[in-house]
Amino acid sequence: MAAPSPLSRRSRPALIATDLDGTLLRGDDTVSARSLAALAAAARAGARHLVVTGRPAPRVRPLLAALGGTGLAVCAQGAQVYDAATSALLWSVRLDRELAETALGKIEAEVGQVHAAADQDGVDGLTLIESGYRMPHPTLPAVRVERREQLWRAPISKVLLRHDRLSDDELAATARSVVGSLATVTMSGPGTVELQPCGITKATGLALAAEHLGLGRADTIAFGDMPNDIPMFQWAAHGVAMAGAHPELKAVADEVTLSNEDDGVAVVLERLFAP
Repeated sequence: MAAPSPLSRRSRPALIATDLDGTLLRGDDTVSARSLAALAAAARAGARHLVVTGRPAPRVRPLLAALGGTGLAVCAQGAQVYDAATSALLWSVRLDRELAETALGKIEAEVGQVHAAADQDGVDGLTLIESGYRMPHPTLPAVRVERREQLWRAPISKVLLRHDRLSDDELAATARSVVGSLATVTMSGPGTVELQPCGITKATGLALAAEHLGLGRADTIAFGDMPNDIPMFQWAAHGVAMAGAHPELKAVADEVTLSNEDDGVAVVLERLFAP
């Protein structure tokens, strides 16, 4: 299927939805001066910016402060809509802990031991990791627990999985084949296969946040790099994949920009919002 022509200045989006890791953020977890300037120019033209990320709200709050954001953010793969102005969750869906434990058991019956982590629900929730789990982003804080059952000691928004031998694609494919309706399985980055509440995706959270802002899919341009961004691309009017994006996302993208290290988001926004 041929990709539609890229957006032009005649069709400036009113809503800019950006993933963080591998998209807006550089490898050192910072946003470049060029990207900040491009977002500021879009804001002056009346566009709204929404962060739409797999990171839970507590791991997003410092980045929103750096971006100067006082609005909404879609977090935890769409399970949370966070309001930076009030430091509160406007919407949150929890992953049932018994279902999560059952899903893990089904996956391990197929592939052997996996290493798990859990993001607790809430604006101050912790990321708990069991022995053997290695955080894909070493800069993100986590609390190690001695036993898996300690992962479920408080309500959670999602579970993260790693395997010693299987690739992310292999682990995600196996998990989808056995989990069924217990949870939604997604892959959000290197070393990051996740279980989230059934039916919840970035698109569900983005749609809710956009409705809160009085905007819709026809107003939206989305930027991403991994398969977890596919529902967001399918919902938005225009999807832009980064140069290093996963092939599955590139296959559904309307255009491909430069990498996150080369300010790919800024390149597109500069084209759309040039004075």
